[in-house]
Amino acid sequence: MSTDAELIAIAAELYTGPLAEFTATRNARASAVTDASLAADIRALRKPSVAAWVVNVFARERAAQLGEALALAEELREAQADLDAKALAQLGRDRRALTSRLASAASDLAATRGERITASTRDAVQQTISAAFFDPDAAAAVASGRLVRELEPSGSFGDVMDALVGGGAPSAPHATPLPADEVAARRERKNAERALHDAEQTRDRLVREQAKGAKTASAARATIADLTSRQAELERELSQVERALDRGRTEVRDAEHAESSTSERLADAERAVSEAEAALALMKNR
Repeated sequence: MSTDAELIAIAAELYTGPLAEFTATRNARASAVTDASLAADIRALRKPSVAAWVVNVFARERAAQLGEALALAEELREAQADLDAKALAQLGRDRRALTSRLASAASDLAATRGERITASTRDAVQQTISAAFFDPDAAAAVASGRLVRELEPSGSFGDVMDALVGGGAPSAPHATPLPADEVAARRERKNAERALHDAEQTRDRLVREQAKGAKTASAARATIADLTSRQAELERELSQVERALDRGRTEVRDAEHAESSTSERLADAERAVSEAEAALALMKNR
C-alpha cells in the first residue's frame, strides 16, 4: 500500500469513527506509523464538523443508498437542459424531497452512534447533500466519507477539494458500467419520456386554447343574449312611439279641420256684423 493510499485509508477510518475520540485516535495513529512524513500528514488531519461527520458516516454505512441518489442526481443534471419551467419546478421539488429524506436517514444513523443531532446540524447535512446533487466535485467529496466541513449548495468546489476532504482530494464516485442493453433501454426510455413530455406540452397548450375559446364563446353568447333582450325592448318602445305618432297625426288633422270650420264661421259672423252696422248707419241718416 502506498503512502497516499495508506493516508486515505486511515483518514476514512478517522472521519467515520467516534467524533469525540477523533483527536486522540488521530494522534495515536500518527504515533503508530514509522513513516515520519505519513505521521505528519495524519497529525495534519483536521477534526470534521458534526454535519460533515454525519455525512461521512452515512457515506460509509449507506454507500449503496447514497450512490443510487448521486447517480440519479447525475441523470437529472443531464436531463435538466431539456426541461421547461414547469418540469424544472417539479424537478426542484423532487430534489428537495430526496435530499430531505437522505438527511433524515443520515441524522438518524448518526444518532444511533450516540451523537446529538440538532436541527441546525440536520439542515447543514441536507445542504451538503444538496450540494452533491448540483456539483460533481461536491458529489465526489460527499461520497469519499472524508469531509472536513459541510458544503454550501451554491458553492464551487473544484479548487478547494484538498481543504474540504481529509487525506487528499477524492476521485469521482465510482459508477458501475451499465450493460449495453440497459444503456439502450435507458436511452429508449429517455426518448419515450421526452416524447411524452412534448405530447403533454402540446396537450396542455391545446387544453388552454380550448378553455380560452370556450370562455370567449360564452362571453359572446352572453353579449348576444343581452343585445337580443335590448332589441326586444327597443322594438316595444318603437311600437309605442309609432302608435303615439299615429294618434298625434290624427289629432293634428282633427285640429286643422276644426280650425278651418271655425275660420269659415268667423268669416260669416264678421260679414253679419258688417251688414248689421251698415243697416244701423242707414237708419241713423234718415
